[in-house]
Amino acid sequence: MKTISTDRIVIIGAGLGALYAALKLAPRPVVMISPETLGEGASSAWAQGGVAAAMDASDSPDNHARDTVNAGAGTVDPAVADLVTREARDYILDLTTLGTPFDRTKDGGYVLSREAAHSFARVVRVKGDQAGAEIMAALIDQVRKTPSIQVLEGTMAVELETTDDRVTGVAIQDASDARSAPVMLRGSAVLLAGGGSGGLYALTTNPPRIRGQVIGMAARAGALIADAEFVQFHPTAMDVGEDPAPLATEALRGEGAVLINKDGERFMQALHPDAELAPRDVVARGIFAQSQMGNRPMLDTREVLGEAIKEQFPAVAEACARNGIDPAIEPIPVAAAAHYHMGGIATDMQGRATLEGLWVCGEASSTGLHGANRLASNGLLEALVYARICAEGIAQTVPTGKAAPINIRFEGGGTPPAETAVTDLRTTMTSLVGVVRNAPGLREALRRIAALETAHGDSPSFLNMCATATLIAAGALSRKESRGAHERSDFPDALDGPGQRSQVYLPQALALRAQVCKDMT
Repeated sequence: MKTISTDRIVIIGAGLGALYAALKLAPRPVVMISPETLGEGASSAWAQGGVAAAMDASDSPDNHARDTVNAGAGTVDPAVADLVTREARDYILDLTTLGTPFDRTKDGGYVLSREAAHSFARVVRVKGDQAGAEIMAALIDQVRKTPSIQVLEGTMAVELETTDDRVTGVAIQDASDARSAPVMLRGSAVLLAGGGSGGLYALTTNPPRIRGQVIGMAARAGALIADAEFVQFHPTAMDVGEDPAPLATEALRGEGAVLINKDGERFMQALHPDAELAPRDVVARGIFAQSQMGNRPMLDTREVLGEAIKEQFPAVAEACARNGIDPAIEPIPVAAAAHYHMGGIATDMQGRATLEGLWVCGEASSTGLHGANRLASNGLLEALVYARICAEGIAQTVPTGKAAPINIRFEGGGTPPAETAVTDLRTTMTSLVGVVRNAPGLREALRRIAALETAHGDSPSFLNMCATATLIAAGALSRKESRGAHERSDFPDALDGPGQRSQVYLPQALALRAQVCKDMT
């Protein structure tokens, strides 16, 4: 494999965490590995709700931390929740300084929305449902102006090189459909900020490339993985046949939109005192149950918003128009879709993975903030906080200096994942490792994943996907309880006592998979 050495810090990803970390590392030279053009293909740009922060005078970081712990169903690290929420306000002010046009009141305050499981309105938004896109646009503008940052667009990472449990390089290749022969890029440090795993599911709100590759890549290199079984399903993805499914932001329910079935009946009131604003796992299961019964769940915005939805929530309005729905006069069909992976690469409070020389921020990480059920709009906040923490940690190990631009000419042919194999994997995850799980389904999922990996293991990208899928399914099989977003129909109750986070290395998950396959033959 061709090798290129550089004094630049290598950042895998191009979402919010990657961009913010690159800016905080300046003037240290950085190279970002971005499969798409900046601003395209990152989950951050698709985030509709906003950033959670205690901005109201009657609110406090303590309240925000308490809500985070409560939503996480017993597996949130309270110290991490305290750290992240205590600093949240500072990040809103910093993003404002960087040019993010947050919605403001007439007196100059921030417009705040209330979302599920929050005790206060504390979600700072932009143009209704444009927070992710607008924050990304502001950061991208700053990145483009920063001479220390180089962006390699159209490239993707497929493997980590390690020596004595230390990350020493990243194999990258052309991100086009044809791929290319990989090139080993060795830099002064590596930050993984490449997103989660929602795209491993057939029904998802995530961009097409977000399919667990970064988590799988780290797991294959020997990194510890935490809470892999906890995948959050967004209750209100639009059920309109698009892949990925457009998102009907939770802010709509915060404004008073209600969930009804095909008969016009509300169903969440019977399931939770907070009804439509119950924790996401509760609402997702309520919607899933209606779908399973053929009751066609829908989000009704007609009475509370009417025509105003088209101005206040342009992304939702555009997706509706694209699919022949007028939300001012008809309800929006919805389904529970894979949205956010609470689990990922285990990190300490400094954002360090268990492999030396490797930092992680954003959805690919598992910091302990989200527990079994992420509090709404804490995702972007966590990415910001840990991007800065990682940048500060890396800065302590990498001296300031300059580095020549990296010039890479990709050559030869690579091995892209077979589309049929990816489709089969995604279908397996949705049907057997989805909103409601059980032992027979999880065992069958592991058997199918193993068969797909055996048949198509010549693609490193697909191996990364299969590694993450295996970790999720194995974690779900091992957790014999229902907790947060992890629902087992054969173990409907939570275990007594405080919740326990899960930790596993990939060889352990593969051993469980092998045993399952052996037992099923």
